[in-house]
Amino acid sequence: MHLAYPAVLAALLFCVGLYGVLARRNAILVLMSVELMLNAVNLNLVAFDVWLRDALHAGQALTLFTIAIAAAEIGIGLAIVLMVHRNRGTSDVDRLRDTAEPTHSPDETDEKAEAAA
Repeated sequence: MHLAYPAVLAALLFCVGLYGVLARRNAILVLMSVELMLNAVNLNLVAFDVWLRDALHAGQALTLFTIAIAAAEIGIGLAIVLMVHRNRGTSDVDRLRDTAEPTHSPDETDEKAEAAA
């Protein structure tokens, strides 16, 4: 088996995942795109492990760790998306900027302005 076939497939999967992260607004689809990118990396790890004929199979072992980390990431990500959807009623990524707290409250600026005068 040539190394070029899985490498090209992994590059295509990674590009599709990158497009999904950059172009989507729905947080669930963004998480799915991140998973697609991680699976492209896993495909490269296994392909290079087979191509190098590593006796310890380090690529396959690293792939198992990557799968475990991806499972934890998707679990935490889905929990965050569900809580945002319950509180806001939408999972639109562009509207999540409104959740950031201001660095100071309007009352503090009024008190500082009065103290300076």
